[in-house]
Amino acid sequence: HLMNLYNQGQLAMVVQQAQGFAQQYPRAFIVWNLLGAALKGLGRINDATEAFSRVTQLNPNYAEGFNNLGVMLQDQGKAEEAIHALNKAISINPKFAEAYNNLGNTLRDQNKLDEAVEAYNRSLVIKPDNADTLNNLGATLKDKDNLEEAIYAFKRAISIMPNNAEAFNNLGVSLKDQDKLVEALEAFRASLSIKPDYAEAYTNLGVIFREQGKFEDAINNYQIALSFKPDHAEALYNMSFPYLIQGNLVDGLKFWEWRIKIKKRLATPARAKFIWTRDKILKGSQFFVYEEQGLGDIIQFCRYLPLLEQKGAIVNFKVTPKLHALLQTMKSKVHLTASFPNENEIDIEAPLMSLPHLFNTELETIPSAKSYLAADPDKVSKWSNRLSKDRYKIGICWQGSKTNIDVGRSFPLSHFRGISKLSDVELISLHKGDGEDQIRDVDFDVTTFRADFDDGEDAFVDTAAVMINCDLIITSDTAIAHLAGALGCQTWVALKHIPDWRWMLDRSDSPWYPTMTLFRQKTPGDWACVFDAINKNLRILLDQRG
Repeated sequence: HLMNLYNQGQLAMVVQQAQGFAQQYPRAFIVWNLLGAALKGLGRINDATEAFSRVTQLNPNYAEGFNNLGVMLQDQGKAEEAIHALNKAISINPKFAEAYNNLGNTLRDQNKLDEAVEAYNRSLVIKPDNADTLNNLGATLKDKDNLEEAIYAFKRAISIMPNNAEAFNNLGVSLKDQDKLVEALEAFRASLSIKPDYAEAYTNLGVIFREQGKFEDAINNYQIALSFKPDHAEALYNMSFPYLIQGNLVDGLKFWEWRIKIKKRLATPARAKFIWTRDKILKGSQFFVYEEQGLGDIIQFCRYLPLLEQKGAIVNFKVTPKLHALLQTMKSKVHLTASFPNENEIDIEAPLMSLPHLFNTELETIPSAKSYLAADPDKVSKWSNRLSKDRYKIGICWQGSKTNIDVGRSFPLSHFRGISKLSDVELISLHKGDGEDQIRDVDFDVTTFRADFDDGEDAFVDTAAVMINCDLIITSDTAIAHLAGALGCQTWVALKHIPDWRWMLDRSDSPWYPTMTLFRQKTPGDWACVFDAINKNLRILLDQRG
């Protein structure tokens, strides 16, 4: 009778009657289990957890009870306890596919991605055709940047369950990360044909339109997403890009703040009691700022720290120790630290990339000194002695680290071949990491420094010194571009068709870096056109030099 009520969705009735049965038969663990399921369905998480906990006490050999308890503990954010309960369920029933799947979910939430993949695979050995587990596996593989494997898992899930809107949505995200925008568009549309109120899929569709430069379509899709889910942080965050890239910083930066609500975007949002409102007087206040995102972002936005000092704040900046040496060249008294202070040591705090918003930055008010970082003079001298004196020295970089954000930004080193043939030009590699092996494969000379080039704990200190010795820097959109701009070096940046918002559109200069020139793809993926323009401009520059 109780099970019939549960299957009919009459959960409140189940709770009422099950509580009566449980009083009559307090050791009937099946009744407690059903009570827990009904409480869970009603969103009464704490009560459901207590019910399932009672089940495991009444019958310590009931795997289903431990599985249900594990799910509830995960919902409460008690990951370690959840993992213990789910492992107990598996030890009782080693063929318990659902418990392995739930264990995978908990491990993934803890960012233990390899262990999560193993748990999902174990579940799939037992139940190979479980679309939900395949979808979860795909999502975890995508988190690991194993895009081909993720796409295979999502397609398997869809072949088993063709009306799985979530799998289509996840497939679309992975295809987008491979820069396969048309295929991604089809996947998101398939997802929405199954689930027309799927806010996440509308947001992702908006991202595709943004990547295609269709900014009105992007905004429309974000707005549709918000009509279904008004507090959808991803849609609100993504809304920032069309405004920012078109130069509307005030509105764009306001939407950009929604990144703080997205777990993967910002690990530590500012605590409410420490948030800076513009009417707060900064004079004498302890202002704590902490890094976020990549090294290029830190280099670009550290320019705001001296502005806080100018308003009278005592500024502490938590940043990776490998950037301390570089950032100490700023003309400021900012204290650099690698750890968070105690609460009683700060008055105000903010993530670094909130500072442009907090300063109400517009295009005309971007703090854009010709240079605001410097190279170590001893290192400048050291590298000067190791570089040619009479050649036109061009520092080059062609690839960033292989992450999703770099998709479409990097280009093959071979594009520098034309420049290498110009007389009296020397190409100097500023590149370390992914893509460095291309140097072995090209048929032209690139000067490299391998043994003692930025081999210590301080990042970019040798790179900065070599840059100062160069006549020109030519780079893809990486941290190298930001470093060159911050040092005031003459810098040419090769940009993809729709670049990151900070480079905006249809302009060859940057309001962030006065010594920078931007070279843009006319159509997606067309680097040949970009390098034709670079070569042409370089010849003019060399002719003028005489």
